[in-house]
Amino acid sequence: MVSLKEKLFEKIEAHRPRTTRLLKEFGEVKVGEVTISQVIGGMRSVKSLTTDISYLDPMEGIRFRGFTIPEVLEKLPPAEGGEMPLVEAFFYLLLTGDVPNKEEAESVAKEFNDRKMVPEYVFDVLKAMPKDSHPMAMLSAAVVSMQRESVFVQKYNEGIHKNDYWDSTYEDALNLLAKLPQIAAFIYRWKYKEGDIIAPDPHLDMGANFAHMMGIAKPYDDVARMYFLLHSDHESGNVSAHTGHLVASALSDIYYANSAMLNGLAGPLHGLANQEVLRWLQGVMDQMGGKVPTEDEMKKFVWETLNSGQVIPGFGHAVLRKTDPRYSAQRGFCLKHLPDYPLFKYVDVLYNVVPPILVEQGKAKNPWPNVDAQSGVIQWYYGLTEYDFYTVLFGVGRALGVCANIVWDRALGYPLERPKSLTTDMLEAIAGIK
Repeated sequence: MVSLKEKLFEKIEAHRPRTTRLLKEFGEVKVGEVTISQVIGGMRSVKSLTTDISYLDPMEGIRFRGFTIPEVLEKLPPAEGGEMPLVEAFFYLLLTGDVPNKEEAESVAKEFNDRKMVPEYVFDVLKAMPKDSHPMAMLSAAVVSMQRESVFVQKYNEGIHKNDYWDSTYEDALNLLAKLPQIAAFIYRWKYKEGDIIAPDPHLDMGANFAHMMGIAKPYDDVARMYFLLHSDHESGNVSAHTGHLVASALSDIYYANSAMLNGLAGPLHGLANQEVLRWLQGVMDQMGGKVPTEDEMKKFVWETLNSGQVIPGFGHAVLRKTDPRYSAQRGFCLKHLPDYPLFKYVDVLYNVVPPILVEQGKAKNPWPNVDAQSGVIQWYYGLTEYDFYTVLFGVGRALGVCANIVWDRALGYPLERPKSLTTDMLEAIAGIK
């Protein structure tokens, strides 16, 4: 059987001529134009990044290596005794674009297991931080503390050829990804469970081992697999994915890049949305006395909320123009495993009544629910009731996509990212303002 690394090398060798030809023969072809509103407005929708790992289709949602989320969930080999794909199989897909068979997926799981023991000094760093530190700050600190382990830095200092940068970056990526679940679970148990730490099981896959170390019984192993997969990547332009790419473009190693990625993900405009939706849902439930409302009662509440100038969190998306497939995947899980859970019933009623109301109101470009409308409810149901930890789960998943992208960035020799800035005077001159 060809190993993941050997398969990846084959893919890299086949892909490099494509990038070389585009640069050499078509480098001056214009991709698009940039408006003043895009320059001032955060470069939204400016086509200026390249990734083959994922693409956000407005009508089909995120595609991982060309596959829609339903296709990914159907095609990848599931974990033994579970219904969700192995996270390791998904990482194989992200790196190679190929759907692994069961044997190939299990070989990656074994490789993760061989690399997953976290150095003791990482736990010393976490224990030295104040107990009330935010778990995302703890995760970022833990990741960057392992920078001394970087194989890429060692090889770079030895003077390796730039065509081989991807090889040691691959080693760093697998080493980090294998360790993240234990670090995340340690943070959770240290902060919220009185330091009652559960050791990793060397025989479990990534999702099952995470559930084991969190102390949450089945089917939370499938929740973990699903959550990590759905949150892994979202093109290269969002804050976390772009931050990882940007920092790595300076040839900073995987540890620096992922620590920076986590810092961007921690912002309330990015990774905190799921907990804000859940908090809002619980507030609605309190206002209604815990009673599951009828659709008519919920319609009345939604209209009152909108007419007061507030929004319905968890609905709408900057790019998507249909229900987020990540939401649909989680909804399917809820319908199977927690159909009678009161919080899910609230989500279900909102799913039925909000989109038509937002269409009638006429302000929303996309009236459909996004991934954040569902994810916090599942975590709460399985006993993970600490809001601040939800973004840590997001971070573990997002590292899969960021690491896969950085390996390919190095393989294709992408340069230091350096956009050009303009002054306000220059923009006014372009606009013809006297």
